[in-house]
Amino acid sequence: MTKWLILTLSIMGASYIIDGIKVKGFFSAFFAAAILGILNIFFKPILLLLTLPVNILTLGLFTFVINAILLMMVSGVIKGFVVSGFWSAVFGSIVISIISWVLNEIIFNKIEIHYIKKDDYIDLEKKDDGSWGV
Repeated sequence: MTKWLILTLSIMGASYIIDGIKVKGFFSAFFAAAILGILNIFFKPILLLLTLPVNILTLGLFTFVINAILLMMVSGVIKGFVVSGFWSAVFGSIVISIISWVLNEIIFNKIEIHYIKKDDYIDLEKKDDGSWGV
């Protein structure tokens, strides 16, 4: 459910950033995220396998084209979600990927900041034989 909400927020964020993507409201983005998630589960692996040579030649960038095609398919199914062109879909898929990645990192992989304290290091001294030790 959390990943579904993250994808929903990513779609809404893409609609604010990309002019060619329009979302009527939260529920349109919510259902678009559901359909996009289903397409990603069932069709994306097949598409990636079929386009593997092209994907290898483009160093994985063709994945954004596949995501754009899936995004355009979703816009054909959900009435309140409109993607106006191919390039809007490509840039939208990039924005959705970036926003989803950032939100997933924040929520699931909480980044911990470690501060160095005085007791966190060892003071080494040079010995008479030229080696270093405690």
